[in-house]
Amino acid sequence: MQYVFSPKNAYRLVQITDCHLLQSADGYYQQVQPAKHLAAIIRQLQTELPDAVILTGDLTQDHSEASYSLLAELMQGLNCPVFITPGNHDDETMLKQLCVAPPFRIDQSLQLQGWQLVLLNTKGATPAGVFPKAQQQWLAQQCRDSTQASIWLFCHHHPVPLNCFIDKHGQQDQAALWYSIKAHPQIRGIAHGHAHYAYQRQEQGINIVGCPASSVQFLPSAQWQTVNAGPQWCDWHFSADGEVSWQFRRL
Repeated sequence: MQYVFSPKNAYRLVQITDCHLLQSADGYYQQVQPAKHLAAIIRQLQTELPDAVILTGDLTQDHSEASYSLLAELMQGLNCPVFITPGNHDDETMLKQLCVAPPFRIDQSLQLQGWQLVLLNTKGATPAGVFPKAQQQWLAQQCRDSTQASIWLFCHHHPVPLNCFIDKHGQQDQAALWYSIKAHPQIRGIAHGHAHYAYQRQEQGINIVGCPASSVQFLPSAQWQTVNAGPQWCDWHFSADGEVSWQFRRL
């Protein structure tokens, strides 16, 4: 399914990732209270009124029914559509159930004036990412059918090695992913979560943007280390003339 935004000169979207919610709003994950971090971000967004929010996975830590209910309760404060692509911690059945009620949407393809945003599902049987044949074919079809000049991808897993501990849980099908990206020159970039820290780089002329976690940040080190750097997310600005920019935000 494709969601079509009303035509306008520019759009502001928000990417939130790796919320790691627990059954209780007072629960702790790696010495932080993730629900309180997410609630603070939502309060900020209520004053800024983005056009949409994209959640790029690991929305709960224990993928329990109560944790998804907590996510739904928190997101009710947003007056804009919320789109979801799953992470390795997510339960896809529960995500689908979540998306039957607003503000959540089931759509994985978003049409803006001048842009198409494609949400890839990289969840596999292990914590590592996958890009199976079905997703490869679906992305190719999206690119062939797109009437927009530029395409940007969103997913959970990082598409290139980051030279730190998280690489053991990175994208396993990197060659297939990059073959698909290079086969469609209208793809301008890819944004992801999973790494729990903010960075940007270019690979083969494609922009890669890692969104910081709303919960806890990981240090890009050989061993798993975490730090409470406050609630964080990424703002996205897409213009009808093909311009794109992003800003890492924190409270």
